[in-house]
Amino acid sequence: MYGLGSQSDADDALAPEGEFDPDVNPDPGTFLAGHDVLAGDDHVDFHQLTRELFDERGVYDMTFGYNLADLNRDTRHTDAGYRYAVDADDPGVLRAEFTPTTPFCPQSHTLTVGSFRAWNGLGERHDYDLVRVRVADSHQRSEAINEELADLEATFRETGELPDEDADDAGGPDAAGAPF
Repeated sequence: MYGLGSQSDADDALAPEGEFDPDVNPDPGTFLAGHDVLAGDDHVDFHQLTRELFDERGVYDMTFGYNLADLNRDTRHTDAGYRYAVDADDPGVLRAEFTPTTPFCPQSHTLTVGSFRAWNGLGERHDYDLVRVRVADSHQRSEAINEELADLEATFRETGELPDEDADDAGGPDAAGAPF
């Protein structure tokens, strides 16, 4: 059962930091198809920065009790986490696709919006003008979540600023009381 283990249980399940192991990372999905998928040191370097940004913004997986970036190292969930690709049409854009641990993960909306805000809202901390974020197609609410992420992205591209967090929550997939 998820979320009932201790933090030390989670720590024991994490692969070493600073290594790219394709066996402990999800396969790139449709959002990354046709783009330059990061692997090896390129993936590790961006993912280490991701961990720092997620710490600053509080992007934590509450089920497992750790920084969301650690999901990529969790040997219990080898098909979950983030994969990245440089956009084929614009090398100033990085694509990030989140694959949750289950197709009904109740945190997918919150985690992807929080990720978008961390990557795009903390100043010039990486080499990209924009990090686009989507949840994998395998999630039961991927269409609704990804539409909201596209709207958030469009607002950011247009204004250069992130909308107020309260505005994000008001229009999100949870607004109608529907499960994630």
